[in-house]
Amino acid sequence: MRLKTLLFLPAIFLIANASTERELDWWESTIFYQIYPRSFMDSDGDGIGDLKGITSKLQYLKELGVGATWLSPMFKSPMYDFGYDISDFYDVQEEYGTMEDFEELLAKAKELDIKVVLDFVPNHSSNESMWFEEALKGHEKYFDYFVWEDGLEDENGDLQPPNNWNSVFRKSAWEYREEVGKYYLHQFVIGQPDLNYRNPDVVEEMKNVIRFWLEKGVAGFRVDAIAHLFEADKENFGGKYPDEPISGQDLDDPLSYNYLSHIYTKDQDETFDMVYQWREVFDEIKEKDGLTRVMMTEAYSSPQLTMKYFGEGDREGAQMPFNFALISDVNGESTAGEIKYAIDKFLTFKPINKFANWVAGNHDNSRVASRFSPKLVDGINMIVLLLPGVAVTYMGEEIGMVDGYVSWEDTVDPSGCNTDDPINYWKSSRDPERTPFQWNAENNAGFSTADKTWLPVADGYQNLNVEVQSNSLGRSHVKVYKELARLRTEPSFRFGRYESVAFNSDVLAFRRWYNGDIYIVVVNFRDEPHNIDFTYFEGVSGHLETVISSIQSPRIQGDVIEAS
Repeated sequence: MRLKTLLFLPAIFLIANASTERELDWWESTIFYQIYPRSFMDSDGDGIGDLKGITSKLQYLKELGVGATWLSPMFKSPMYDFGYDISDFYDVQEEYGTMEDFEELLAKAKELDIKVVLDFVPNHSSNESMWFEEALKGHEKYFDYFVWEDGLEDENGDLQPPNNWNSVFRKSAWEYREEVGKYYLHQFVIGQPDLNYRNPDVVEEMKNVIRFWLEKGVAGFRVDAIAHLFEADKENFGGKYPDEPISGQDLDDPLSYNYLSHIYTKDQDETFDMVYQWREVFDEIKEKDGLTRVMMTEAYSSPQLTMKYFGEGDREGAQMPFNFALISDVNGESTAGEIKYAIDKFLTFKPINKFANWVAGNHDNSRVASRFSPKLVDGINMIVLLLPGVAVTYMGEEIGMVDGYVSWEDTVDPSGCNTDDPINYWKSSRDPERTPFQWNAENNAGFSTADKTWLPVADGYQNLNVEVQSNSLGRSHVKVYKELARLRTEPSFRFGRYESVAFNSDVLAFRRWYNGDIYIVVVNFRDEPHNIDFTYFEGVSGHLETVISSIQSPRIQGDVIEAS
């Protein structure tokens, strides 16, 4: 008898090199530029940015090298959360303009070959929406659009919320309405009642919202707060929503969102299925005109959960589950090793056939120049634009805008206002990173001709603005950004491989290479000088030529150095 043994051992294979690269789809090689419409450009002098203002500045995006813009919500809204509380998903907010203004924006963007992506806010609507108003009147269809629950009587006979769930913006996530004698769920501000995705009518309604805008020519959606879409099914808990367990954080503040572990209100399994259903709608529209519609999902979740947004099995999901590692995992105190670890995490967990994406700033987090350092603006832009995958830039990061000072009196963000704390409100407020864009040294930084803008312009705008940097005789952040945008179109950055190393606690470097061309990107995160031997990288020796350098670097374009 012959015995056959199959050995499961490590193996090494030699494969002949045959490099054939497919043509990239539009979204796979572009830069997405996020615009917060309220703060970008005011065309009518009311102190609030608008659609016509955006249209007037699209040429600036083209000159930057940007191929797509994502607009934060511009839908009809009472503005309690500045557009994230939508009263009509099918219309434009009057402060921002009209549907005709939006169609003109689309036409100008198409002329410049810039794709337009909108913010989709599916978790909630507004308590001033027709849906909610009809619900309060007892209209059965619209009542079931929202999440309702009976209150609980305390020992004094007073009515209390159904359970201990807290809002992201602090305090109870439940609000009582006498009209129906029940509480409604709002995971965000009181004016944002959560939609009930266990209702098929809601599912179909929101699919129709997607179809409406995609058929207008919108190139996709960034999906807001997706992790909150579903709550636990109360039928699995005897017909009552269960309390969430205490997390061990913020123990002195039971009204804080972080006080609880959100095991029943976040990252529910049904959420991923809904994303896959939406992708089917995206692809349904693509079949009509051939344009890929891109979905970008916002979830501050574990890598394992984030990757589920890509899809599962043969079901496709989002092309871009946002990678927030450069926001949530690192800051100006981080070492080069910690930054390498944050970068590698997404690349390690993502499916091999999916694209990475890189985000260092947005409208909800302190700006790069403030969170890291003004001296690291170019370095962070190099990382975001030159790593393998899709780059996302928040407006102003290309010129190194800093967080503005917004007094307690001028604070309007509910995240700050809900602290009820005139001293420490700024730690929670998102207003500082939303101050008006700085175009030039004129009044209000060229953003508006109004006497007062909706948020004050950040100090120092006279020297930190687009015009000054564009006209500078030497290097400037915006010039470096444009050079990076051009460089990322090279094959080494479109198709090339990637390897990184933290040479020490201060210096991170990575190599991108393709068909014999090798680029080294090196960032020193501190003011200390270091001698670095780049021959550590395979294939790197002899002379290296400086291609792009930050405005603080002693190297200039064309400088030649020894690899060692």
